[in-house]
Amino acid sequence: MLARFITPLYSVLVLLTLWAGLAAVLNSRYLPMPTDVFSVFIKELSSGALLHHLGATFLRVIGAFILAITIGTALGIALGRNAKANLFFDPWLILALNIPALVVIVFCYLWLGLNEVATVTAVALNKIPNTTIIMREGTRALDRDLDDVAQIYHITGWKKFKSFYWPQLEPYLATAFRSGLALIWKIVLIVELIGRSSGVGFQINLYFGQFDLSRILVYSLSFMSIVMLIEAGMIKPWERRARFWRGDQT
Repeated sequence: MLARFITPLYSVLVLLTLWAGLAAVLNSRYLPMPTDVFSVFIKELSSGALLHHLGATFLRVIGAFILAITIGTALGIALGRNAKANLFFDPWLILALNIPALVVIVFCYLWLGLNEVATVTAVALNKIPNTTIIMREGTRALDRDLDDVAQIYHITGWKKFKSFYWPQLEPYLATAFRSGLALIWKIVLIVELIGRSSGVGFQINLYFGQFDLSRILVYSLSFMSIVMLIEAGMIKPWERRARFWRGDQT
């Protein structure tokens, strides 16, 4: 149990050591020392700029995430349960998966304007197909014999879903959460870079123009740390619990 905390910490320390060693050897402004980046982090945090832009990005990520997971899960379950509908909509799904994120973002800005609605919509549209496919495959993998059990015991509606389907779908939903969080925040940065005046993506674009790699790293690593904390503190424990009923305790 303790190894779950010590090993990742040791891994991060090794990574920081390698970073510091490479920065010392290269001695370049394009690869600052970790201590220099930390110093800039304190300045940005003290000024309030870091929290402001992190907050803006976080709210966009959460909004798009909820929208994508809700719609994607509903579509995935519906397609997984209805073979005819799945056959009809599968080409649409494949097409949606292969539309470049940048194209979706540009069209949303052109149709909806440079506003938060367009931002969240663009990000959600890029994630919905992925969630739909994961949940469709999870629904296809459901044990159909449980339908007969539910019918014998006259279990219907929400109770049937909660008792028979949810335990089987939960691992797939946890996977959708994990992949969704990783994908959505990356797309949010692109959306912010193109058409927003706040957020981590906006700041990265600003400091890219100034060749300020330290601040680019501060904003990037700060939000990456938030995502990693959510992953380690919420998604991984949930995923372990979701898989426990199958005897998978890894």
